[in-house]
Amino acid sequence: MKKAILLSIPLAIAVTAVIGYQTVFTLPDSAQVTSLSDGKAQLSLQCYRKESVNAIDDNGRLNLLVWNIYKQNRAQWQAQLSDLASDKQLVLLQEASMTEELKLWIAEQGWFGSQVDAFKAFETTAGVLNLSHDSPTKACAYTELEPWLRLPKSALYALYPLSNSSNLAVVNIHAVNFTYGTQEYQRQLDTLVDELLEHQGPIIVAGDFNSWSEERLSVMKQALKKVGVTEVHYQPDHRTQFITGLPLDHVFYRGLVLETAEAPESDASDHNPLLVRFRLENKDI
Repeated sequence: MKKAILLSIPLAIAVTAVIGYQTVFTLPDSAQVTSLSDGKAQLSLQCYRKESVNAIDDNGRLNLLVWNIYKQNRAQWQAQLSDLASDKQLVLLQEASMTEELKLWIAEQGWFGSQVDAFKAFETTAGVLNLSHDSPTKACAYTELEPWLRLPKSALYALYPLSNSSNLAVVNIHAVNFTYGTQEYQRQLDTLVDELLEHQGPIIVAGDFNSWSEERLSVMKQALKKVGVTEVHYQPDHRTQFITGLPLDHVFYRGLVLETAEAPESDASDHNPLLVRFRLENKDI
């Protein structure tokens, strides 16, 4: 009798864990993107498209904020996000949790949002989020399942028109993290690189790459080498590092002129933000 009771304990724990997981997390059947404008959300399938969109840059300037916002878990997130985003034309967030507070902030600031619905936690979607002053002409969602946690990491491929008549391709990525090897990491990057190889104009690839090992850094750089991008370097460089001393967040670019880049310290997330200023090639300012 005691043996039967002891044997039933692990089963009960496993069943409880599964029920708890299913109660907290909901996964979509496929990658999908939600567009947010004027406080309203529009759900697409994998891709969203729109014609007649204004240029994303400001007279040839393109100021960028990249930040893993840690699901807005710290009290200072809204004030610091407002300050950091105030002069930006493009904001790329990772670990954005689409709470009512974030929806209200997006509407009040007049942003257009494109979010990948990677999963829902207590009915609140989470995933990478692009913010711009007008819609992209195209935004496509991609997810890769974490093999251990069984939760998807997300990426967004988006196209934005520029005032010099070219189109900017932007990849916002939150890379898979908890893996034994680099197979899933490689697959996630290769899928996005395949999209970028079809694009002839300027490119930005940015986000939280979870590049905490030399193996991951090598996979990341070899994959992105195929599209001819250059990595941004920062002054000062306070990018969040893993215990290995390797930074987790990166920005790569092609077909733009880099002016300044910095990674200041912040107490509003477990990652520090990246602030990068570009200008368009062949564009007098």
